[in-house]
Amino acid sequence: MVSIHHLPQDIRELYEVYEWRNACAVLCGAYPEEWNDLITVLRGFQLYRSEILKPGGRKSPIANRIDSHFYRLGWVEKSFNTKIMVDNNSHDSPTHSVDCFKNKVALEVEWNNKDPFYDRDLNNFRLLFELRVIDVGVIITRSDELQEIFNVLGKGASYGASTTHMSRLLPRIEGGGGGGCPILVFGIQRTLYVED
Repeated sequence: MVSIHHLPQDIRELYEVYEWRNACAVLCGAYPEEWNDLITVLRGFQLYRSEILKPGGRKSPIANRIDSHFYRLGWVEKSFNTKIMVDNNSHDSPTHSVDCFKNKVALEVEWNNKDPFYDRDLNNFRLLFELRVIDVGVIITRSDELQEIFNVLGKGASYGASTTHMSRLLPRIEGGGGGGCPILVFGIQRTLYVED
């Protein structure tokens, strides 16, 4: 059963949406506050030309702006201290920190990283789901169609084929990278682009 119909129509028109294991139903049914936060952030987002042209650092201005909006709504960057116990022997099993976390919902923003970051995110979702720490994972990334805009702006090489975009993510999810964790993905489309 696909539950994308739970998403408002305007969100489905602005973003390329992909769902794994009924993530929309889990989010809107079990986590209405986090669902509303997600819709609010997605509705408020625009992709500014000036931010595409600005050189990135540790985190791009685009990813930083999305994260900051979630932080204002009470989400936090979160690390988890996990261990594996075998008999009486304890082994640390650290996870990667999650960009935004609130009430068993984990969210990652992958704007322009190398595509192996998707493997890290999905493995993290899988592990945290199996440990019953999260019930759903969300990834906000970019749609493939934005490459045309990057090329026109002379930034095509910076946003190359081996960086994070939908066609590099979806095969990883469908191949089982996130295990049984419900996952909801939003690809930023050209409809959100603004010449500022």
